[in-house]
Amino acid sequence: MLIRLRDVERVYKVGVERVHALDGVTLDVAANEYVAVMGPSGSGKSTLMNVLGCLDRPTAGLYELDGTNTTRMGAGALARVRNQRVGVVFQSFELLPRLSALKNVELPLIYAGIGWLGRRRRARTALERVGLADRAHHRPNQLSGGQKQRVAVARALVNNPAILLADEPTGNLDSRASAAILELFDELHRQGQTILIVTHEDEVAACCRRVVRLRDGEVASDLPIERDAAARRGAGAAMEATS
Repeated sequence: MLIRLRDVERVYKVGVERVHALDGVTLDVAANEYVAVMGPSGSGKSTLMNVLGCLDRPTAGLYELDGTNTTRMGAGALARVRNQRVGVVFQSFELLPRLSALKNVELPLIYAGIGWLGRRRRARTALERVGLADRAHHRPNQLSGGQKQRVAVARALVNNPAILLADEPTGNLDSRASAAILELFDELHRQGQTILIVTHEDEVAACCRRVVRLRDGEVASDLPIERDAAARRGAGAAMEATS
């Protein structure tokens, strides 16, 4: 199992209160799955992504990534896992404005200690993979929103991560650019990439193969896309019947 969460909690202190952002989450994700994580605001979606991406630590519980227990790792070891085993795509792209697309993609390789020639070769390959080889020397302000997101995807892929995490990856894009990014994710999934997308959009979730829904920090449902859609239709019909 690529991802294994067992009874994961993440508690934050807000003044004298304790807020359970995650409250006993148990979840498995196998290699080459394509999963959407959905839920209302405050349901724990972003906290779950931060835990999966090793950007945050659980307060309690177990998180294993590709057989490695990350829960008790020191900061240095956790940073290496984050750099080498996880790729993250953000809604706001997070590109450095003064660097070209190629140099933005090279950044994770610099942190991994890869030499100049290897960095350049792998970054070019990653840009080719997302269809942006001809924009390698353009800076972010010379790229469209969809192209910026493709650069961000290339950067996330450049270290051949075990899992690609995307946080609202179409949130800042128009409908045409959104469709192109989702087509790219679908192609990456066909190539064998494990992908987990945090989204509030049903249209985005419909492109995945499985939907995990959170509510109040807990897993409310975990269904294949067809059964999730049927469950939502059934819930809607029940609400109409009682209204």
